Amino acid sequence: MNTEESFPQPPLIPAEELEQCRATGDFCPVLFEWYKYTGLVANFLARIALESPAVRRRKAAHYASLIGLLNRCCRLMLANVALSHEGLYGETTAIVDRCIFESAVKIVWLCQHASDEAFDRYIADGLKTELALKSQIEQKIAARDGRTLKIEERMLASIARYIAASEMTETQISGSKKLPDLASMIDALGSERLTYVVGQQIGSHHVHGTWPSLLTHYLEWEDGSFQPRDHDAETHVNQYVFVPMMVLAAGDAYCDWLMEAEDAGVFKSVIQSVRDEILAINKEVVGGDFTSDQDA
Repeated sequence: MNTEESFPQPPLIPAEELEQCRATGDFCPVLFEWYKYTGLVANFLARIALESPAVRRRKAAHYASLIGLLNRCCRLMLANVALSHEGLYGETTAIVDRCIFESAVKIVWLCQHASDEAFDRYIADGLKTELALKSQIEQKIAARDGRTLKIEERMLASIARYIAASEMTETQISGSKKLPDLASMIDALGSERLTYVVGQQIGSHHVHGTWPSLLTHYLEWEDGSFQPRDHDAETHVNQYVFVPMMVLAAGDAYCDWLMEAEDAGVFKSVIQSVRDEILAINKEVVGGDFTSDQDA
């Protein structure tokens, strides 16, 4: 990262725009700006160089895992910004948000465990598939008495590159423990079960095209009759809250992992201020949703 670069400036929301949101009950325009800004924050954090004076000594592959995941969050969030800037493509942004959620959870899990074993399990999780592919290619080559096709040469070279960058051996990859599933990661972080149900299980509806997903985004149902839904699925306001909060939590954990407490605190205070802004707007969004008739 260029040392002259400064932290991205937060969006300036005119008072009249916020009043317009209150009048219409639609806070998507302002939350959209904070969603976009959160993606920029993730990108900034991902570009803090390992050689920076405030950064602790960390293994290159561990650092790469985290900045890669942070950059993935950023890139996918900015893709959703492009998709949803007119409020549509809700069926697609929900799929992308599920991917962002998983990456954010993995960042927090890796940072809080902060052990060689945790990072090795994460890295090996993807590389085990590459080793399985390598084995299949080598069997095909052996069946041809050692004659290698050009496409196989390229595939084997690609696999070798992945392994070399991981700082792990094939034996270490094969022998590593299985990576915990997302539910186990969320439980280990002490998050509420609701986080898993909303972020993982409901999010997976949109990835896999389950019945609730079809009724939400792809079908019209009226008087027992079904027909394909038109291109009018909106990105839900909750997406502009839940996903940024997860990515900000990931950024917060990353700062603790990357820097000493004093230096991390500077970035963490900005992250907290963004959280506060989003939560303040969301409080107006939910209004009386969390009251009941019995409270009256």
